[in-house]
Amino acid sequence: MHALRRRLHAFREHVRSKPGLNISYRVVLGVFGTAVLLAGILMIPYPGPGWLVVFAGLGILATEFHWAHRVNMFAKRYYQRWVRWLARQHLATKLAVMGATCLVVLTTLWLLGLFNTVGGWLGLHWTWLASPLFGP
Repeated sequence: MHALRRRLHAFREHVRSKPGLNISYRVVLGVFGTAVLLAGILMIPYPGPGWLVVFAGLGILATEFHWAHRVNMFAKRYYQRWVRWLARQHLATKLAVMGATCLVVLTTLWLLGLFNTVGGWLGLHWTWLASPLFGP
């Protein structure tokens, strides 16, 4: 592990020594990290690794941008506070949070037209299944 870390550090120092390459490296890393971060943000309300992907995107950005490290630490701190708070709540509160999450998921699936698509597969052509964004 130490050998890999030394090689990565040497590579980064080599890139830093060449201004044009350094800027290109930072731009590519910034675009990639931002894409991962945005994908994670989109995944947050859905079952799966949304927050993990958000923290991964911030971690990628934090390798080059100090602001991303500060945002990552802030987000982790408040995420952990939220999880601890939710763990202490009554079952009714936990169910309300779960219900709100399900409502967000169902609303976005409807807006994206998934209900209409699946309804079409099943031969259901109900108007309320159609997304207001994409029409029937």
